[in-house]
Amino acid sequence: MAKNSLFAILLRSPWWISLLIGVLLGLISFALLPDEVRVVGALSGLPFVVIAVMAAIRQWGRPSAARVAQTHDAVAAMSWPAFADLLAQAFQRQGHTVQRGKTEDFDFVLERQGRRTLVSARRWKSARTGVESLRALQAAREASEAEQALYIALAPLSEQAQPYAAAQKIEVWHAEELALALRDLPMGKAAGR
Repeated sequence: MAKNSLFAILLRSPWWISLLIGVLLGLISFALLPDEVRVVGALSGLPFVVIAVMAAIRQWGRPSAARVAQTHDAVAAMSWPAFADLLAQAFQRQGHTVQRGKTEDFDFVLERQGRRTLVSARRWKSARTGVESLRALQAAREASEAEQALYIALAPLSEQAQPYAAAQKIEVWHAEELALALRDLPMGKAAGR
């Protein structure tokens, strides 16, 4: 599906917009078309209803745009020790055993069900993440034989870093993933609820 096609845009939009379009299209068709094609015309809204269901499934449990913005602002205002403590709480809540990293290449070692993940989060406020930080995390991952790697940054990855992260299967969290992981944890007044 093309990135800017109508259906792709609707998949990224709130689910109720697609549902509204589908219902309105069906009602208008049913009201204005001749009796012979009225039912067929009313079914023309069905693809939009399907898109609404798909969008609702994708959006289920995801934080709202306002919550993502609140989390971004709250996390951007934190010091490293406060942010590190908050991340440790979130990882523990997810069932991980959390150890602080001992090198600059990663900040946490997470273990759950025998799987180990290295997390790099110290540069979360950087304006842009280059490939060097990801290479350091990947090298540490290979040296420690960890199964997974996670990089946390508020800003987007550079053009060179994005394909590198994808090729090395390094998971990247931005504000939306942080809002989901940190939900219900106290972040101060800036985060709100």
